[in-house]
Amino acid sequence: MNDLLPGDPRRCVCPGSYDPITMGHLDVITRAASIFEEVIVAVLFNPAKQGTFTPDERVALISESTGHLPNVRAQAFEPQLVVDVCRSVDAGILLKGLRGVTDFEYEWPMALMNAEMAGVETLFLPGDPAMQHYSSSLIRLIASNGADVSAMVPSPVLRPLLHRLGR
Repeated sequence: MNDLLPGDPRRCVCPGSYDPITMGHLDVITRAASIFEEVIVAVLFNPAKQGTFTPDERVALISESTGHLPNVRAQAFEPQLVVDVCRSVDAGILLKGLRGVTDFEYEWPMALMNAEMAGVETLFLPGDPAMQHYSSSLIRLIASNGADVSAMVPSPVLRPLLHRLGR
């Protein structure tokens, strides 16, 4: 065990809102599952934002979408710092998928702060370039206007998403 990390380096946390989980998210989670013994998909909920799905619904959709990955579990967390999430599940690594340079510029200062505050290391995993333009908010917008998003979300997500958007 590495004594330099505050948590277990074999366990990582992949935080996000996942409203809903996309194929880009699933790509990063799947690759993380091949690297780490345990991957915790942390559903973080911002009560100031109107969500499409409740945190429990997001956890259920993620669990269905990652059911083929035995070392992945989804869990919702009350609003808190992501380093506190890592502490609560004894994870030594915070794993962030990056779609591009803009994501890196946004995530870099947070990674430095998380390391300074709690010793939690952040690893960046580049997303599949074919899906780097996928975002939950963009997919919701496209789907709400009647366009086909079936290739952009895992199959367990499509029907609930379209239903929720009134399509």
